[in-house]
Amino acid sequence: MSSNKDAKQMTFWEHLDELRSTVLKATALTVVFSIVAFLLKDELFQIVLAPKNAEFITYKILCMYGGVFGQSDSIAFQIGLINTGLAGQFAIHMKTAIWAGFLCALPYIIYLLFRFIAPALHEKELKYTTYICGWGYLMFVLGVLVNYFLVFPLTFHFLGTYQVSSEVDNMISLQSYMDTLIMLSLAMGIVFEMPLLSWLLGKMNILSSGVMRKYRRHSYVAILIIAAIITPTSDIFTLLVVSMPMGMLYEISILITRKCK
Repeated sequence: MSSNKDAKQMTFWEHLDELRSTVLKATALTVVFSIVAFLLKDELFQIVLAPKNAEFITYKILCMYGGVFGQSDSIAFQIGLINTGLAGQFAIHMKTAIWAGFLCALPYIIYLLFRFIAPALHEKELKYTTYICGWGYLMFVLGVLVNYFLVFPLTFHFLGTYQVSSEVDNMISLQSYMDTLIMLSLAMGIVFEMPLLSWLLGKMNILSSGVMRKYRRHSYVAILIIAAIITPTSDIFTLLVVSMPMGMLYEISILITRKCK
């Protein structure tokens, strides 16, 4: 409780100075990681562009279990990317490096924010905040990984190989590829916070598993609407691929909320 006392003794300008220091440290570390990612261009884009190749692990696993793409042991498709702007590739390189730097710096950013608000918290609040920060980061990363290994590869393969006619070839821009990957990663990372949010609302007696079960049908309609909003493309396939994990997370949230009592 001494930390609470110290926090109350700090003036407004001291709090503001502490916040400025926190923001500067978080920004500086993000810049450092972004520079490192920018310099590691080959390694960075080897990871980023992997889902467009037929040898990607997701396609191999899906082909192995059930012949999803019509072949038992291999997937034959080739989708190339094009650049349509003079500075397009450099701009994409910069944007991708910044996103990679932010993801790498995110644990320390969360730690800085936690350290900033910790003095004002009581012991019980401090415990819950620690839980939320730790699991919040893990769930966000899990959502990004689910997108990278499942949602985005399926979306890219379906849309990249879809043709209204054999006379029309697909020419996918690098900008479109990266925008879809980044937006879906961000969306899935946020969506995967649903169980944690449900747990928090359950602890606060705002939400119960009974209410979630009662409005399950309404929630699934809302999930479809949210999936349609957050998906960067307008096709039904991507909508279903994104909404399915959201539905599973909703059911998990019901179980978690039930245990909050």
